Order: sequence, then C-alpha cells, then structure tokens
Amino acid sequence: MSVLNRIDRAESPLDMAGTATFWKHPYFRDMGLLKARFTRHRYELHTHPTYVIALITQGCERLRIGRRRIVAPVNTVIVVNPEECHDGERETEIGWAYRTFYPSVDLMTEVARELGRNDTPLFTPAAIDDPILAHKLAIAHQAAEHDPDTAEASMLEALGHLLIGHADRRRNVQPCEHLGAAQRLTIYRELVAADIARGLDLQHLATAARVTRFQVIRDFKSMTGLTPGAYIRNQRFRLACRLIEQGLPLAEAAAAAGFADQSHLSRVFKRAQGITPGMFRHACIQDGARLIAHR
Repeated sequence: MSVLNRIDRAESPLDMAGTATFWKHPYFRDMGLLKARFTRHRYELHTHPTYVIALITQGCERLRIGRRRIVAPVNTVIVVNPEECHDGERETEIGWAYRTFYPSVDLMTEVARELGRNDTPLFTPAAIDDPILAHKLAIAHQAAEHDPDTAEASMLEALGHLLIGHADRRRNVQPCEHLGAAQRLTIYRELVAADIARGLDLQHLATAARVTRFQVIRDFKSMTGLTPGAYIRNQRFRLACRLIEQGLPLAEAAAAAGFADQSHLSRVFKRAQGITPGMFRHACIQDGARLIAHR
C-alpha cells in the first residue's frame, strides 16, 4: 500500500459488528468512499444529500429504500437517490460486505451533462443486476483506494455506464394531492434549520403550517419516509458532518448540531453512516492536507 493510502484512509472496528474504511476520492474531492464488512450492524432510516451507489461484494443485504423493500445478494448494485430514505441490515447470519460511493449531485449532474443529458439523474429500480456495471464499479473503487493515477478515468467510466444504462429519463411529476404536503414540508424544514437544537415540538410545526399535529406526522411520512423525530435527528447528523468537514472539533460539532454530547453524536453517526465521527474527521483532515500540498 502506498504512503498516500496509509494516511488517507480511516479504518476501525465498529463494536464487533464489523469493520469499515472511509476516505475521500483522490480526484473527486466531494466524493466519499466506504469499504465495509458488517455482521450485526443495522442502519436506521436516514437520508444523504448525495447519491449512494453500493456494490455488494460478499453476503447479502436487506434494505428499505423509500417504500421498496429489497434483498441484495453479492454483485448487486444498489442506487439511492439524494434525499431518499433508506436503511440496511444483514439478510443472513454471515452479514454482508460492500464498496460504496457517495457522489454529490453536482458531480452526477456534470457527468450527465457531458453525456448529453440536461437534468439531474434519478434511478429506478434501486437494485441493479448488471455484471458489467458491477465490474466497472469494483475497478473504480479499488483504483480510488490503491491507484490514484487511474482513479479519475475508471470512476468516469463506471458513472457513465450507470447513467447511460440505468438513469430514469422520465421526470418525476408530483401528484396534485402531494403539493400541499410539499409546501408544508418547506415550512417544517425552515423551522428545523432555524433552530436545530430545539427539541421536537409537533405543535410548533403544526401552528406554523396551520394544520394538526397528526397532519405534520403524515406530511413527514409521505414526503420524506421518516417520522418528524427521525427527520430532525437526520438533519442534526448532516449538520454535524458539515461542521466536522469545516474543521470544528467533534465535541463542538456535536453541541452545535443539537446533540447531547459527543457520545450521542457517535451513536447516531454509526447508525447512519456505518463509521465513527473520528473516522470521518480523519478522512476530511487528510483530504484537506492533500489539497494544500497540491497547491
């Protein structure tokens, strides 16, 4: 293994539930990469601002993506759109292993534009059986881990195959009955973002949107797939990620994002990301150091 890879990768056992390695792509700086092997780990429902592209390399994962429930055996490619709620757990006793990419919306849109598309790509179904795609993703992930010289080309080749073969060209048209819920969700999101540390107060949200508390719950479930409490916890987690990327110490990031303490942040981090905040911080620090060195 090269010196580059030794300093850039954050690897750790996770409470005897498996091992995980997290780092940033050597060329696409806003793309996170995860290599993990889990036996008892279970992800809770959560979302990402990025896409999630995962190649199952061993075992079998069972997961929910939106309203779909999926069993993904070895060589399956799982694709989750940005802001789409999902979870994950083992299907059998041996658990599962996978290699995962987290490309940003900007990156995927840019690649799609180079391929002649003028929209932000979406994907259905969520689980893809495509041996060629699986092979290209495996090569791209391994290159990002061990061979920075080929990491850019192999990643673009894999994303190109994914977009050309599997992106949905149909535009999502929102049903009329969901328009009201979408408008109210904007109000809820603004209130949560304005005071992320505030405890869940359904009446506060309901009063602002001029609906009942029961309607607030229905709106969150129908539009995000999450309960109001799970949504707020997920937004706190995502804020903590941004603060850690900006260099804030873990304890300060936890407090600023509304967590009780650093231990609370660590528990939520592992349930949502499969790694610890320290592993995430390590990858961000090393990526920043590499950028400075290349100036």
